[in-house]
Amino acid sequence: MNHRIEFAQTGGPEVLRWIECPLPRPGPDELLIRHHAIGLNFVDTYVRSGLYPVAALPACPGSEAAGVVAAVGADVRGFAEGDRVAYADGPPGAYAEWRTLPARHALKLPDAVDFATAAAALLKGLTVQFLLQQTYRPRRDEIILWYAAAGGVGLLACQWAKTLGVRLLGVVSSDAKAAQALAAGAWNTVVWPRENLAARVRELTGGAMVKVVYDSVGRDSFAASLDCLAPFGLLVSFGNASGPVTGVDLGILARKGSLYVTRPTLHTHVATRAGLEQGAAALFAQLADGALRVHIGQRWPLAEAAAAHRALQSRQTTGASLLLP
Repeated sequence: MNHRIEFAQTGGPEVLRWIECPLPRPGPDELLIRHHAIGLNFVDTYVRSGLYPVAALPACPGSEAAGVVAAVGADVRGFAEGDRVAYADGPPGAYAEWRTLPARHALKLPDAVDFATAAAALLKGLTVQFLLQQTYRPRRDEIILWYAAAGGVGLLACQWAKTLGVRLLGVVSSDAKAAQALAAGAWNTVVWPRENLAARVRELTGGAMVKVVYDSVGRDSFAASLDCLAPFGLLVSFGNASGPVTGVDLGILARKGSLYVTRPTLHTHVATRAGLEQGAAALFAQLADGALRVHIGQRWPLAEAAAAHRALQSRQTTGASLLLP
């Protein structure tokens, strides 16, 4: 038998249920994967709440996990039973002991990357990779502003930016999280909203402000982010932790200095096999040589996914979080 987390209606963490279900069988183009570790990501809360709609209910959340191939569909090439694999894109369904997955979404794991590291780092690391190397390429010694710098994505961004010689100014919510971001490689931090964000950025940049802001908070930070940008600056909105940004008067971009805003997603960047493999190769290389170290701050049994969602949404977590089957 198999067990998984389901929700029959959208809502808060309380809609998540631990159920017993039959072991799935792979289709012709699918793999059957036995999970060893499952990544917990903020996007999972968007799926559960209905912000990101699913095709049908009941549904199983989760888009990131690592495990072993247990069976291979008849039309699949390049994978075999026993392969160590991970994935971070594709249809929801990772919150399960076993699942089927279209083989095009799976990646073989290098020997140097264990299951926990893969499940904690793949989605977040691929996100950092495209944000720093495709959405906007900061120059050496450039100051960039990054929200949630002590979170799972943020701690990887601190490290990756340091390898590029980029000065990451991390936005955090407490002194403890500031210390974590600095230890990971952040150049400096702002404890927001305790500190005035724009004033602190102005102080640290000598009045120049920054050319790019990476904002994963959304509604509560949008105005503050615009205030931190230099003329012609770019706001990269890549998350909605406080809710989506709505009702924006585009004229504010003109008034603030001919600013730009973009809303990129990982899905677009890994929509082709070539894009997925390119991003994964860059990430796995950083992990293998020790340039990136994954901080796993929390681990929950898969059956306690509701508690994990509560902790994530109340900002009680640091670094990456895992669900363990």
